[in-house]
Amino acid sequence: MTLPVTPDSIVDATHSALKKEAEDGGYRLNPDVDFTKNLVRGLLKNEQRYGYRACPCRLASGKKEEDLDIICPCDYRDPDLDESGACYCALYVSDAVRNGSQKLTPIPERRPSRADRKKLQPPAKPDGAIPFAALPLPVWRCKVCGYLCAREQPPGICPICKVPKDRFERFI
Repeated sequence: MTLPVTPDSIVDATHSALKKEAEDGGYRLNPDVDFTKNLVRGLLKNEQRYGYRACPCRLASGKKEEDLDIICPCDYRDPDLDESGACYCALYVSDAVRNGSQKLTPIPERRPSRADRKKLQPPAKPDGAIPFAALPLPVWRCKVCGYLCAREQPPGICPICKVPKDRFERFI
């Protein structure tokens, strides 16, 4: 099945919306607009195929519940930005990459294999809750606005109130 080509006007509008959303959250899109628009085309093509915007640089299963970690922005964006200055597909980049003081280098794939992803799912209680001790990641709290996130490290900038990562505390 051949999918229809996405019109440039839709790509442009989606690119503008993603850029605004990224900047509102303290993130930056890759400044190479042609490259970034090609990634947007991939996101839109995956949305046509699967009904969700899976990362265009990864193989999606077509089952949303299996691909939740790679729906853009993916679960690996922030650790990739922290360690490499860009996410896996380089749609999102750090300020250092954006202003040219850091060069882009290949980003290692951090998504676990399908078998390992299944092992990482914590056991649920009968009511569906997960016990705190079984959480796979620490929970961080912004001391300014109370925003909570579960990840290895706090975000570089709070997506709500825009304070830097040093204003976060480990919550759980």
